[in-house]
Amino acid sequence: MRKTLKQIKALSDGNRFRIVMALSTHDELCVCQITELLKVSTPTVSRHMSILQNAGLLENRKDARWVHYRLSESFPAALLGWIKTSALDSQIILQDKQTLEAILDSPIDDLCRTQKERRIADRLGNMIENTVQKEIDNG
Repeated sequence: MRKTLKQIKALSDGNRFRIVMALSTHDELCVCQITELLKVSTPTVSRHMSILQNAGLLENRKDARWVHYRLSESFPAALLGWIKTSALDSQIILQDKQTLEAILDSPIDDLCRTQKERRIADRLGNMIENTVQKEIDNG
């Protein structure tokens, strides 16, 4: 019973549910592809993947600097069937399918580079914003 509860709890998060749905239609996905799909940070995706993996729902393989995830062979078939059926008309899942097709058209190297550039730009933007705010506060 504990294992079942752990699996259900792992699926109770919307992003983790979306990850499982994406992996249910693709053999495997790289962390950078999932990051791009969810539009969240890489550490956030890694945390979600860890929770799903600890629940026995995912497996991974490392390929150089990339980590690829796939559904576990021990993923309960009945649970996966229920998940797929329950999400058939979900607008988010339908949009994810379209978005993922575009993501898969991009080479992984390009995707990772774009994400890295975005992180750097975000950090610079935050640094500038903080500096300006300090100047205003010290005014």
